[in-house]
Amino acid sequence: MDDRKARFEEIYAATYGPILGYASRRCSSPEDAADVVAETFTVAWRRFDEVPAGEKARLWLYGVARRVLANQRRGESRRRLRTTSLRDEIAAVVADPSDALAIRRAFGDLSDDDRELLGLVAWEGLDHSGIAAVLGCSKGAARVRLHRARKRFSRALHAAGIDLKPLAMNQALSERGSLT
Repeated sequence: MDDRKARFEEIYAATYGPILGYASRRCSSPEDAADVVAETFTVAWRRFDEVPAGEKARLWLYGVARRVLANQRRGESRRRLRTTSLRDEIAAVVADPSDALAIRRAFGDLSDDDRELLGLVAWEGLDHSGIAAVLGCSKGAARVRLHRARKRFSRALHAAGIDLKPLAMNQALSERGSLT
């Protein structure tokens, strides 16, 4: 194990600068570049037996960093599309900015657990099975928790004077994730 650790440290010391430069030139922020470098060396440690010796290690790491960047960009693109889509859905359902503020307040007044459940459906697009996996509970328990969270949110909206048509709200949420 000591030989493996020593070899990894040697590769890390020799290639950290070039990999950081590679990532920095391709990322929009230093934080994103740092994430790429960290993930690249994490992959290198996990797949250490595949890392070639000598100068080829740097080239192999460039390949890993390239794939990490591609994954990062795909993730950013998906997040941007979800955010834009959700923003458009909210704008379509809520034309009055004061309604949007009231909805935000009603959502903010929910418990952390209820906000998390509703967010997992609306923003992450998870169904009951996905929610169960995230929460570490059964699919049935996830279904019940989500149903109760929706009811509490509906009551909070009603108390705030927001009367969204259930059909419009269900349609908007169902496009983000399963309602059944």
